[in-house]
Amino acid sequence: MPLRPRYGDLLLIVLLLLPLLVALPRLGGIGGPPAAWLSWVGQVSGILGLAMMLLAAAVSLRLPGFDRPFGGLVRLWKMHHWMGFGAFILVMVHVLALALAAVPSSLDAAVATLFPPVSHGAIWLGWFAWLAMVIFLAPTFGFFGRLHYQRWKRLHLVSAAAVLLGLWHVLLLAGETWPWWLLGIAGLGAIAWRKLLSPRLSRLPYRITSVDRLARGVVELVLEPEGRRMRHETGQFVYLSPLDETLAAGRREEHPYTIASSPSDNQLRIGIKELGDASRALQSVTPGTRVLVEGPYGEFFGRRFPKRDMLWLGGGIGITPFVGGARDLASGGASRGMSTSSISPIVLIVPTIRRNSRALPRLMNPSASPSITPESEDGWTKPFCASTAPTTRNEKSISAVPRG
Repeated sequence: MPLRPRYGDLLLIVLLLLPLLVALPRLGGIGGPPAAWLSWVGQVSGILGLAMMLLAAAVSLRLPGFDRPFGGLVRLWKMHHWMGFGAFILVMVHVLALALAAVPSSLDAAVATLFPPVSHGAIWLGWFAWLAMVIFLAPTFGFFGRLHYQRWKRLHLVSAAAVLLGLWHVLLLAGETWPWWLLGIAGLGAIAWRKLLSPRLSRLPYRITSVDRLARGVVELVLEPEGRRMRHETGQFVYLSPLDETLAAGRREEHPYTIASSPSDNQLRIGIKELGDASRALQSVTPGTRVLVEGPYGEFFGRRFPKRDMLWLGGGIGITPFVGGARDLASGGASRGMSTSSISPIVLIVPTIRRNSRALPRLMNPSASPSITPESEDGWTKPFCASTAPTTRNEKSISAVPRG
């Protein structure tokens, strides 16, 4: 598939370079003795590191539609993850380069650069920001082993202190401060929305009307809105927070689950597999339970099904977005003004589809989903996939196909 330009990526690059471009006239060139060169590298890495940290905070914003220019929320969170790590590395380069630049004068000068008198408050603010980064990034990258998800979330709140201290540090030192105000407002605004406003403003109340047990450790929750209905696209996901105080785990905790219903369905269907404490507790949730739903996010199929042959490969709970796609086609695609006659043939391969056929009647009923041909694992063979899978100019055939 050809790579589509991500307009959000271009915007991030522009915002990342903006403070540097504004500061370059004051920094001068990169030439001169090693001390001057190291000082230049130290200042540039500090500018880029702090800008990257503020942008990492900004892209943590979880708002339906905000993730689209970046390729979906999952991709956006990966960018957030690596931008945070990149910011930490650049800040380390910033500190070491400035210290090494002072070494030709004396070791005392290098130490004084790193640890000046307390009266140099701006420098110490930078150190406190770095310490906060160490605290919230260490568990993220597993430096001290695997951390429980909820504890990690609470510890990650320290990132707000790192952003605030880092911004204060640069505002006291920068010649031109308007780029930093811009990035700072974006980063701190995203954190404030995520932690303070979003839980109160962006979650919709729903009530569980039925719990369909599809297989061992797999349920489908059917939700009815208590007020405004959330509109979604096929294959998107939501964050669900159960309000049942009797649950063994996950009470009022938010976790992501894929939508299995058609966008035209007034009910919201959520597929949940037992994979952790919270999802295990939801296996025993009862009808009538109130939940909060936030979303939708992601773009599994995009705004429209592509008008070409498609091969769907799914297994286990990974079939959920395809169930939503099948239900959308079975309903005539009314939510997007399309009909099954406008969709090219689709082949769905799921190793367990025969055993779960009663739980997925529309997938197994050609009259309900005329565009979809379900195949069991017996049909998952190299010749079958080679003759069925869509090809591109760079992929003429399939060389190997795993089973199961």
